Amino acid sequence: MQHAGDLFREHTRKLTEANISSALSILKSRTRAAQGVTQVVEELDKVLALNNLLISLKNHPDSDRFAPGVGPVSLLGGEYDGDKKIDDLKLLFRAYVTDALSGGRMEENKLSSLNQLRNIFGLGKREAEAIVLDVTSKVYRKRLAQAVTGGDLEAADSKAAFLQKLCDELHFDPQKASEIHEEIYRQKLQQCVADGELDEGDVAALLRLRVMLCIPQQTVETAHSDICGTLFEKVVKEAIAAGVDGYDADIQQSVRKAAHGLRLTREAAMSIASKAVRKIFINYIKRARAAGNRTESAKELKKLIAFNTLVVTELVKDIKGESSDTSSEEPVKEEEKQVEEDEEWESLQTLRKIKPSKELAAKMGKPGQTEITLKDDLPERDRTDLYKTYLLFCLTGEVTRIPFGAQITTKKDDSEYVFLNQLGGILGLETQEIVEVHRSLAEQAFRQQAEVILADGQLTKARVEQLSELEKQVGLPSQYAQKIIKSITTTKMAAAIETAIGQGRLNIKQIRELKEASVDLDNMISESLRENLFKKTVDDIFSSGTGEFDEEEVYQKIPLDLSINVEKAKAVVHELAQSRLSNSLIQAVALLRQRNRQGVVSSLNDLLACDKAVPSKPLSWDVPEELADLYTIYLNSEPAPEKLSRLQYLLGISDSTAATLQEMGDRVLAIGAEEEKFVF
Repeated sequence: MQHAGDLFREHTRKLTEANISSALSILKSRTRAAQGVTQVVEELDKVLALNNLLISLKNHPDSDRFAPGVGPVSLLGGEYDGDKKIDDLKLLFRAYVTDALSGGRMEENKLSSLNQLRNIFGLGKREAEAIVLDVTSKVYRKRLAQAVTGGDLEAADSKAAFLQKLCDELHFDPQKASEIHEEIYRQKLQQCVADGELDEGDVAALLRLRVMLCIPQQTVETAHSDICGTLFEKVVKEAIAAGVDGYDADIQQSVRKAAHGLRLTREAAMSIASKAVRKIFINYIKRARAAGNRTESAKELKKLIAFNTLVVTELVKDIKGESSDTSSEEPVKEEEKQVEEDEEWESLQTLRKIKPSKELAAKMGKPGQTEITLKDDLPERDRTDLYKTYLLFCLTGEVTRIPFGAQITTKKDDSEYVFLNQLGGILGLETQEIVEVHRSLAEQAFRQQAEVILADGQLTKARVEQLSELEKQVGLPSQYAQKIIKSITTTKMAAAIETAIGQGRLNIKQIRELKEASVDLDNMISESLRENLFKKTVDDIFSSGTGEFDEEEVYQKIPLDLSINVEKAKAVVHELAQSRLSNSLIQAVALLRQRNRQGVVSSLNDLLACDKAVPSKPLSWDVPEELADLYTIYLNSEPAPEKLSRLQYLLGISDSTAATLQEMGDRVLAIGAEEEKFVF
């Protein structure tokens, strides 16, 4: 049964292969007649007819009664199975598509036939679609040309509806049609600008084409930007390549012709010019950075300024169609207005110099353009560094090295500051950024010399006069100079305070006095040092011998004065109290054995102070008699009743023992005195 099916499928394949071979033979024949394509299609229609017949038989209700192997035609295993013959099958498929569209439209039955033929040939979906698209595009172009030349498209009430109908008849993707419209427009535009400009006739023809093909404005602008922009870019590059000496009348004329003849918007033309000019600017910047010293770097930056003034400024005027004699007073006035609004321009000496006087402005000529800048090409830090390099050159002058390691410095006149102002414009620096560079440089110079004058942090009358003279020399406004002086003296004071705290020469009382004098201790003294000072202060309280512990003072006031965390301060107090409590008892016993009664009282008071901070349980001691002696000595120091009662509890002395000790207190002291006399 299986063998019979294979034989049947082989037979149908051979019949199909015969038709395909015949079609190929006709298609590739060099002597093919005009009706050759028709014969090719007839052979392929036979294949399709056989395929349709076999499919109908397979789908018949009584298909089981038919011969085995009945089904769609397949080329698998035959002469046309494999990659070697796929190109031949594509040729046949293309021929069939071409014939299907020969009437100028694609019928529904032809679409079905093409799908079947694709399956029989074993073509991939993308392969088949690419062939259909290629053939359909050509037919669409042909019908579109006929509609344009015949006047049908122009006469149509709705151009969009006419084009959509054309796409529907050809089963053509409208998006692909739009791409063809754009391509046609671009070809027309390139033909129009072949002579380097668009005349009125060209503009009218392009507008007519755009309306007929329903081309969006954005697409038109993009096409003009690409095609006209490329031509304009070439003109701009030739102009700036001519350099400082080569931007002559001929180049000016070519720029003006291109800028206005190509009908580019001013924004588009300036964008193209800006891109080309900024590349040249960057080359100058690279050379300035690579220079061996400040003088050489400044020379490269001066070349950049000259290029901007003599070439780029003229280029911008030609693009805008302005006359070379156009007065530039208005921008200058506007700039001066902005400058006058910022008082710092008048207070900083070097800033005043970059505003040329009328005489110097007349001598220097017209200022350079500032529309094309490097603001978006370089980070702010890089731009301010370049500006600072030229500013330092203006301040120090040109340094020339001579043999034997010597050097000669040639001071420059104020015209260099005008170049500096132009450099700021090229770098795209804002007014505030320029002010900041001048101020920071003046502050740096002032600080370096003020540090020497105020080496010990003392500000005397003579030094104040010296610093005032220094202000004038560096051209720094007084308010900034005073900030630097305060910073230096404060830093020196902070160092002195930290040293005093470290050496134990500063206590909380002195800290409070400094704060009352408006000394910013929080910024002068580190937090760790303030915490150490708090710990020392609490330790002094626990070793003062008074037995007093003021919770409000220790837990609130002192932490507030030292600006430390209250909870952290409490933890420090508790830790110190617990460690000092047992130490105070040991110290009291040691002093008892040395018969130092006053020392015993002080140590017991310290113990009571620690107990106030962290209430303790009764303390233990190996020699109870010594505890009784401690109690007796403290008893005879006439303490407050509450202190004596608390000490009795802490030493673990019962009420009866306390009463007995109180009765014997004088005798014990007398015996102790006799023993002391005997010993000594």
